[in-house]
Amino acid sequence: MYQNMKVAVVVPAYNEEKLIARTINTTPDFVDHIVVIDDASSDSTAVEAIDAGDPRVVLIRHETNTGVGGAVCDGHKEALRLGCDVSVVMAGDGQMDPAYLPALLAPICDGTALFAKANRFYSRDSYRGMPKHRILGNIILSFMTKLASGYWHLFDPQNGYTAIHRAALERLNLDRVAKDYSFENDLLINLNILRIPACDVPIPAVYGNEVSTMRMHKVIPALIGQLARGSGRRVLLKYVVFSFSPIALLLLAGLFLIAFGSAASTWVLIHTLGPASASAGSVLLATMPFLTGIHFLIGALMLDIQESPDRRAATAGIAGSG
Repeated sequence: MYQNMKVAVVVPAYNEEKLIARTINTTPDFVDHIVVIDDASSDSTAVEAIDAGDPRVVLIRHETNTGVGGAVCDGHKEALRLGCDVSVVMAGDGQMDPAYLPALLAPICDGTALFAKANRFYSRDSYRGMPKHRILGNIILSFMTKLASGYWHLFDPQNGYTAIHRAALERLNLDRVAKDYSFENDLLINLNILRIPACDVPIPAVYGNEVSTMRMHKVIPALIGQLARGSGRRVLLKYVVFSFSPIALLLLAGLFLIAFGSAASTWVLIHTLGPASASAGSVLLATMPFLTGIHFLIGALMLDIQESPDRRAATAGIAGSG
């Protein structure tokens, strides 16, 4: 146990026979259970996990590959079944340094947050050793995920080194979270809908001999689509269905006014081609709704940023709602 909390480490593993034993053997002693999910590996990942000889290992074998999200969700469900208070995700490729596990658990143990994630981008030295294309990709995806998820104070969303309290897991419908490489992003969207307080923890990544199976030309378009759909779902559920807030009013009014102003601008432009000129009233009809709509959208964005649940106190009684 760690500070009177029962801790499970969830290890999603796909073809990690070379690194899975090291991941298990370096897991701190205070961890109660190590839930290894062999996601239909074609190598001896499962055998290596058992041969590591750690009695804390609980092995789950998938007959078909479910993706990293599917593996993590099954691991979280097992952690709940085992009665754990905190479930931590550590990939089987050795990129997540177990020495920083206490730092990741700290905000959950002291009541600051119910969800904590690692952030590799916390200083100038954080970029050292990281491929440039991955730096650029993470920066772009971080901004897109901020916009979609509403967690404006979080960065590095693709970082899967996370810890979540059982109070948040019990409220979260894991079956509705994306199971592919957009899992981390979609998880943040679903947590924000539930107003789960979250925080970043500065933790550097470890880059070794792991081999990525991600194909960026396929992943990025799918991820962008997932973020767009998730953003719409978050706004609809959080600001319309659960509580019709001023954010919804500003957003819907802003979108309507921008659409009306764009249509009016097109009409004015078409009817003023050639020698004709637009009247002052026509110009105002085209520009004022458009500019007002932009103003409304900025207002909605500012309110959404203020709504970002960055502390547990932001949601009273959340720990007992499971």
